Amino acid sequence: MAWVRKRKGADGRYRYQACYRDGREQIKTAGTFATKKEAEKAGYAAEEAILAGRMSGAALGKLTFRKYVDEVWFPHHVIEPSTREGYRYTLDKHLMPFFGDMKTNAVLPTHVREWVTERVAAGVTPATIRHTKIVLSAIYTTALNDGVVPLHPCRGVKTPTVPRKAYRIVTPEQFDTIYHAIPDEDSRLLVEVAIDSGLRWGELTELRAGDLDPTSRILTVSRAVVMLNPKFHPTGGRFFVKPYPKSKSSRRFKLSAPVAERIAAQIEERNLTADDLLFRQPEPEPAARLIPVPSEELGRTVPNENGRTYLHATLSAYTAGKCRCELCRTVFAAYRARRRAVGNDGGSTPRSIDGDGHISRDWFRHTVWKPAIAAAKIEGSVRMHDLRHAHASWLLAGGADLQVVKERLGHASIATTERYLHTLPTADETALDALAKIRMRPT
Repeated sequence: MAWVRKRKGADGRYRYQACYRDGREQIKTAGTFATKKEAEKAGYAAEEAILAGRMSGAALGKLTFRKYVDEVWFPHHVIEPSTREGYRYTLDKHLMPFFGDMKTNAVLPTHVREWVTERVAAGVTPATIRHTKIVLSAIYTTALNDGVVPLHPCRGVKTPTVPRKAYRIVTPEQFDTIYHAIPDEDSRLLVEVAIDSGLRWGELTELRAGDLDPTSRILTVSRAVVMLNPKFHPTGGRFFVKPYPKSKSSRRFKLSAPVAERIAAQIEERNLTADDLLFRQPEPEPAARLIPVPSEELGRTVPNENGRTYLHATLSAYTAGKCRCELCRTVFAAYRARRRAVGNDGGSTPRSIDGDGHISRDWFRHTVWKPAIAAAKIEGSVRMHDLRHAHASWLLAGGADLQVVKERLGHASIATTERYLHTLPTADETALDALAKIRMRPT
């Protein structure tokens, strides 16, 4: 029920404040008036608008897109911290420059189509455009449900086709070569658990000693860790542990005997408790230890403008040879880091990860994984995540049941698991043999 408050102003004259309660039972005012009758009228009108559910939608729709997103949608939209971090970048990079100053309820499908055309002209990839439109669509789905806008501007708007890329499947022979190129035992065990389990990076690096039953060799996957910018972390840290994996439910499966025995041996050797991480970020090492020893086996750079070539993994290869391969970049970065550490060079202090023992994905990629790929001389790009693809492909190629593989990997749909059927390079050999047999049969 609306009511009126009588107030005496600085000039000694009385004014009347219209009061009412909003949808959350908070006391609000609809303004201050010269007469009680005007105040009552305003208060009742505001209350009726709240009951009809019209006030908030109409008012919010008149906000600019930037203000609506930053003050209304983004702070109260329930999303995971890692997703929130990605959304913030997407909003600032791809949406705010185009829609930021427009009224929220003024955005139409024609504007979204213009935005798609503008993004294509700017050279943005189809995958990024599709993802950004998903974020925009999520915003307007909420706005439509809340009565902020009369229509959904993203409906019926198409984005450029995103081609589905084939999985990169590492063969057993390639894996063995990579495995033996990894420099330390801890990293080798991590990679071996990855190929044996098919775990995602966040699940793999959140494994704890208590997750493995050494007797049955059953591994329980019930958590995952993500690395965040501290401003998106609930407590300002870098690593955020989610109490569930990507599938939102825990899963249990058996590891091979050799891998389970190696994990059990490490737990016993290091006296790990059930809550201790199986794999931890090592303490920083002197930069010089990260520099590979140059040798003729690493090859030489392509000739520079003077026709000179240099051994890879040397400073000359980076500076005079202008080689930007992973090895040469690592050597030069380590050299600069050593000089900065003793105050010989200016520049910023090398960024370190103030973590809690979890392994940084970037650190592992640049310090362990990419050098091992280079040393193994594997052609093309091979990611750590490709070991998950290889795990699924190897299981299916070996005759494992499709449903078992689905549950092992934590796929939401069996259609995802089916994409791994016949993905090994040798998958077509049976078909080719059958074709040759028919073509070569006697007539």
